[in-house]
Amino acid sequence: MPMLSLLSQCKRYSSLLLFSSIAAFPSIANTQDASENQQNYTTKIVANNLGVIWGMDWVDTNHLLMTERNGHVYLLDLTTKQKSEISGLPDIKVSGQGGLLDVARYTDSNKQTWFYFTYVKPLQNGNSATTLARAQLDINKKALTQWQDLLVTDSADDSSKHFGSRITFNDTGHVFFGVGDRGNRDNGQNMDNQAASILRLNVDGSIPQDNPFVENKQGNPAVWSFGHRNPQGLVFDQNRKILWEVEHGPRGGDEINIIKPGLNYGWAKTSHGKEYWNPLDVGEAKTLPGIEPPLMVYIPSIAPSSAVIYHGEAFSSWNGNMLIGALAGTHINMVSFDEQNQPKDEVRLVEDLNERVRDVIIGNKGLIYFSTDSGKLYQLIPK
Repeated sequence: MPMLSLLSQCKRYSSLLLFSSIAAFPSIANTQDASENQQNYTTKIVANNLGVIWGMDWVDTNHLLMTERNGHVYLLDLTTKQKSEISGLPDIKVSGQGGLLDVARYTDSNKQTWFYFTYVKPLQNGNSATTLARAQLDINKKALTQWQDLLVTDSADDSSKHFGSRITFNDTGHVFFGVGDRGNRDNGQNMDNQAASILRLNVDGSIPQDNPFVENKQGNPAVWSFGHRNPQGLVFDQNRKILWEVEHGPRGGDEINIIKPGLNYGWAKTSHGKEYWNPLDVGEAKTLPGIEPPLMVYIPSIAPSSAVIYHGEAFSSWNGNMLIGALAGTHINMVSFDEQNQPKDEVRLVEDLNERVRDVIIGNKGLIYFSTDSGKLYQLIPK
C-alpha cells in the first residue's frame, strides 16, 4: 500500500502522512513545513517575463537552455540576465497542455553534446503526438543544428491534453521519456500503442533489444512500463540506480512510483483519485493483483510537474531527497526516503510564493533553480 499525503483543509501548513506498512493500520506522522526544516533558505528572482518555461537544462554553469511551451527555445545568461531566442525548431502544435515540452542535455560516447527535446508534433487530420527529438546547439549562431526526430510516438489523437513528458538518461546509454494517456483512459491498458507509457530507447533513437516487449510481443517494443495517466516527473537516480516517476492523478491520486521493466502501473483500472464530475472512485479499485501500487499518493492533488533528486553542497542535509514541482499545490514538494527506498518524510517548500512551480533543476554548488507558470525563474539559496 502507498503512503498517502493528505493536506488538511483547516490549516495551510498542516497535513498528515499515512505510512503504509505490513500492519493492518497505518501509522501517522505530521508533515514538516519549511520553517521546521533543519536548513533555512531564501528565494530570489533571477529572471522575469519568461513565459511558461516547461523545461530547462544547463549549457554551462552560467547559461540555461529553456523551453517555452508556446514553441520557443531561449538561452538565458545568468550574469547579464539576457534572454536570446534560439532558432532551428520544427513545426510545433501549441494547444491546451501541448507545445514545446522538456529539454535535457546528454554527452555521448564520442564527446558530442546533444540536447534532447519532447514536443507535440502536428499530424494529419488535426491529430498530434508526443515526439522525442535531439539537436546540437551552436551557441555563437544562437541556433539548433542537426535536428533529428528520434521517435514520433504512437499516441496520435486530436486531444490537447496528457502528453507527458519528461526526459532522463541512465548510465548505460538509454534515454527514457513519458507519454500521457492523451485523455483517453483506454490507452492506459492498451499495450499495442505508446500512450500512457514510459518509453526506453538507445540514445540514437533505436530500440534496445532487452526492452521487455521486444521478444514476448505482448506490448509495444519501445515501452518500458505502462498504465500511466500523465507522467510529468521522471528522473534516473544515479546513486540508487532507480528510475523514479511522478504522475498526475485525476481529482486526487497523484503518484510517486519506482519504474521497473514490463510492469503495469494500473491506470485506469486502479487509481486513488475521484471523478471530476462526482465523488465516485476512478477505476475498479485502488489496488489489484498484477498491478504495481504507487509508493506514495497525494490526496488532494498537488499536480506534480517535474522531479529531480537533489545532490549538492548548498543544502547538504537534503542529499538524496526528491524535489517535485507542484502546480496546483504551488510549492516544491520535498520527499525523503529510507534505506528501503520507501517515502519517509515530506516537506513543502516555497508555499509563501503562491506560484505554480513548473520545473526544478540543480545548479552550480547545489543551488536550486525553479521556473513558474507566471514566467519567473527563481533561485533557492541557503541563508
